[in-house]
Amino acid sequence: MPHILIVGANQGIGYYITKQLLEDSNKVSVLDIETDEIGKLKKQFPDQLHVIHADATNEKSLQQAVQSVLERFGEIDVAIHNACMITFDSEPETNYKTYRKVMDVNYYGALRLSKIVLPYMRKKRKGKIIFTSSGVGVTGFGNISPYASSKGVIEPLAKCLHIENEEYGISFHIMHPPLTNTASASGLSIPKEFKANAEKVGRGLGKQVKSHKFMICHSWSQTLQMQICYRYPLFMGKMMWKMTKRAEKTIKLSNTLLTC
Repeated sequence: MPHILIVGANQGIGYYITKQLLEDSNKVSVLDIETDEIGKLKKQFPDQLHVIHADATNEKSLQQAVQSVLERFGEIDVAIHNACMITFDSEPETNYKTYRKVMDVNYYGALRLSKIVLPYMRKKRKGKIIFTSSGVGVTGFGNISPYASSKGVIEPLAKCLHIENEEYGISFHIMHPPLTNTASASGLSIPKEFKANAEKVGRGLGKQVKSHKFMICHSWSQTLQMQICYRYPLFMGKMMWKMTKRAEKTIKLSNTLLTC
């Protein structure tokens, strides 16, 4: 029974990845600063699920949590960094502190997790580490530069660490979910109809955790979309931004008509 460690899974995509993995008879450890929702699954999976309060921005907190996980399950077959922070302001409205904070969670959180679990995986000479990325990290987007930047830099990090650790039987991967209807994406004024269902995306990614592909998506259509994004990044970024602005205008117009 494989053991998967996930940082950031109390809600949204991470929650449903966890649920799918548990239903597929895996052992799962969840590390998060909030554990109220994921903790409810312990009643259903008492022997498979281990939930620990831990902070992706605190190395000592993560180290202690990983040690607890190893004491419980003995080894870590897969580690997933899914912790996320996102803001929705333009560059002039975003200070350096915000850029640093977002980077601390999204990029350095992934690096911290890697540095902590890699020594254990190297001893076993096997393992897999997955970072949750985003299409905007490839294409760019408006009013989201801290988040997009942090997601953009974890991709070369994954590639570099994959090359360095291949001799130990360890692989690195990137998960690419689509724009999904989650709490973290609620700041985007886009109709819910244009956002993917969190359960469908999470369960799809959960089924693909064992994939050997570098880029992991929940569906073939998302894989195709990401291939186009990699091929034409700026074009896709501009197109999605224009579509978003049009959707915002439509929503404003609709709200105005409703109040008349």
